[in-house]
Amino acid sequence: MSAATSPAIDYSRKWYVMIATGLGIFLGTIDGSIVNVALPTISKELGTTFATVQWVVIAYLLTLATLTLGIGRLGDMLGKKPIYTTGFAVFTAGSVLCGIAPGIGALIAARVVQAFGAAMIFSLGMAIITQAFPPSERGKALGISGALVSVGIVIGPSVGGFIVDQWTWRWIFMVNLPIGVIGTAAAHRFVPNVPPPGGQRFDFKGAAVFFVALFAAMLGLSLAQSRTFASPLVLMLLAVGAFGTLLFVAIERRVEQPMLDLSLFSNRLLTINLATGWMTFFAISGVFILVPFYLENVLGASPRQVGLLIAPAPLLLGLSAPISGSISDRIGPRRVLVFGLAVLVIAYSLMQLLYEDSPMWQIVLVMAPAGLGMGIFQSPNNSAVMGSAPAERLGVTSAMLGITRNTGQLTGISVLGAIWALRVAYHHGATVDAQTAPAISQAAALRDVGLVNAAIVAIALALSIWGLAEEKRAGRAQKVASRSAISSK
Repeated sequence: MSAATSPAIDYSRKWYVMIATGLGIFLGTIDGSIVNVALPTISKELGTTFATVQWVVIAYLLTLATLTLGIGRLGDMLGKKPIYTTGFAVFTAGSVLCGIAPGIGALIAARVVQAFGAAMIFSLGMAIITQAFPPSERGKALGISGALVSVGIVIGPSVGGFIVDQWTWRWIFMVNLPIGVIGTAAAHRFVPNVPPPGGQRFDFKGAAVFFVALFAAMLGLSLAQSRTFASPLVLMLLAVGAFGTLLFVAIERRVEQPMLDLSLFSNRLLTINLATGWMTFFAISGVFILVPFYLENVLGASPRQVGLLIAPAPLLLGLSAPISGSISDRIGPRRVLVFGLAVLVIAYSLMQLLYEDSPMWQIVLVMAPAGLGMGIFQSPNNSAVMGSAPAERLGVTSAMLGITRNTGQLTGISVLGAIWALRVAYHHGATVDAQTAPAISQAAALRDVGLVNAAIVAIALALSIWGLAEEKRAGRAQKVASRSAISSK
């Protein structure tokens, strides 16, 4: 009998487990984006540049992305509860270190500590929920946790804007202290301690190669913003990332107990859903780190105004996610997620309305459909991913969702940030710090980023439409086979 169906699990405590894991998932997610709106303020107060201050976000996401798979595997081997509870405590301690950081270097280092704890939370949160809920309710439970992830990512800038305007950017991190203490206690009290099965071995070689490959690739993309993609260092890092990825695949094909079962990718529909999910997080993460700079530097908005202007996105995401999830339960997820992607294409196309003298209502016109599209897309997409995976591989599939989300965010911030900085220099006609360039150049560069996002999500839309057609063809073939089997009797 598997650990997930062990009779030792007390299903009557399932919602307490959801609260304990939900707090961790929400806190870990929101801290990946809450600082976005504060970056201009942090940059000014700590006397640093746009390229450097982005590492407050990039360091967090990079640490999170590179450690997720390995920690998830350790949780399967050593037990999920002790690692998850420790992660909550580490995350809380890292938050305090961020809040008291004296300079940009100390702040970035503290974000790494914070992300180490978040990696423990994210790697095991969905697996704990899967164990805590009976099979008949796991879809609903995973849907709730997925909604917390999406809302946390998008609501972060709004909450951050309010905190920075009312107090100081340091309180963005210090407010985690009481919640973290409560969450750690709740995890210790309610998360079930399911003994892991014995006889498992950790794939050290695969874990090391995966870490180096992903770290090199993400670091190369991040450095490209200040050094350009033609830099020898950037090209070397990207080459290491590409070679490391190929080496990781080769190792995982041969090892008896791999970090990642590559046979999962033989399911084309599962692969499409993971790829389109990555694209949407790529697009929206770049937008939510660049729009605050546009609002503050170009339109002269205060941090509180920035939060209010961005607020329609998380509001509509939170309202649309459960509705789209319920609809997808009745008619299937693919038609719903296709509609969500179409809304996102429209939202990013509307960024062409953003100029150096745009009225504030136009910001709402852009941000609202972005949140609506993400809400409509994410719930059915998560459902489609988990529904495409065999029951014995739900934990691995959940980890893959986390990796695609984290790498999508990190790559989006790095690549779209680099594109924005390059386009600012292009429109200005000279190399310049993007933050100090004329407003007209910054606004024009943001419109260019909108075109890039619209194109990327349009590709995701095309892939999803193809997936929908494939699903329909498979359904028709199954019906024909069923009729043939009946008629032959």
